[in-house]
Amino acid sequence: MPFSHHSHSGQFCGHAKNTLEEMVQAAIDKGMTTFALTEHMPRDVEDLYPEEDTTAEGLVRLHDDFHAEATRLRQKYASQIRILIGFETEWIRPSSLPLINTLLGKHDVDLFIGSVHHVHAIPIDFDHDMYYKARQKAGGSDERIFEEYFDSQYAMLQALKPPVVGHFDLIRLKSDSPDRGFEQWPMVWSKILRNLELIASYGGILELNSSALRKGMSEPYPQISICKTFLHMGGRFTLSDDSHGVEQVGLNYHRVLEAVRRAGISEIYVLTHEEKTVDCRFPGISAVPMSIEELKRHRFWSIKT
Repeated sequence: MPFSHHSHSGQFCGHAKNTLEEMVQAAIDKGMTTFALTEHMPRDVEDLYPEEDTTAEGLVRLHDDFHAEATRLRQKYASQIRILIGFETEWIRPSSLPLINTLLGKHDVDLFIGSVHHVHAIPIDFDHDMYYKARQKAGGSDERIFEEYFDSQYAMLQALKPPVVGHFDLIRLKSDSPDRGFEQWPMVWSKILRNLELIASYGGILELNSSALRKGMSEPYPQISICKTFLHMGGRFTLSDDSHGVEQVGLNYHRVLEAVRRAGISEIYVLTHEEKTVDCRFPGISAVPMSIEELKRHRFWSIKT
């Protein structure tokens, strides 16, 4: 029952490819049984990316169009795949929180991905130049910007309690040594522990995000050492490909399974529609465990596409 709780399409995301329907069709072709559509939320005009030729109001209209199209696709493909509809947060400046709350009040969603892509309102995963600019503002070292990233993440976690936490250690992507462990910096590691404890306390789920692998790192997000620590806290995990095009749907899931084995994770959770509801913000949605052995028996692993 392979699944992904995090995806984007070129139809509604400037740095992705393919239509939303093509993404759904790719998930079906690859044997997925659950696929979450989670485009980026609208942002303030000062936070537009270089490829975005629009306005803040334009981003709101685009997101409304996304939700309408996602709803259509969920109905069209209901007999072939379970489609979850949500969005990915941006936590950039004080105005981010009211934007998120407005979105939650406007549309019925099944989930949202709690992510941080900025430090000092500067993108940290777009390119190296922007990362270096943010790092300089944070104090000039990877250690300092890591500390500020996890502080920003903690503020997001406190304010939102996201059901799924996106690419927990994204901050390492553009750093000097992306595969380096965090434990070498006691202050950074203490902030990681603090954040993990908060996620575990409210029942949040960490995504095992395979996009780190296609971007050249040796382990998915989060690193195996973080996974082991979260597991010891009683934390839960799910699978995400963070796909930005059809060729990335389910990409490198075989390697994620190896990381799961090394971390000692014995079960993965999938969001599903059930009468039992844990989070009142998402009525009819529950997280259901699946053993790794059951996951490995699914036909996904034998399909060649």
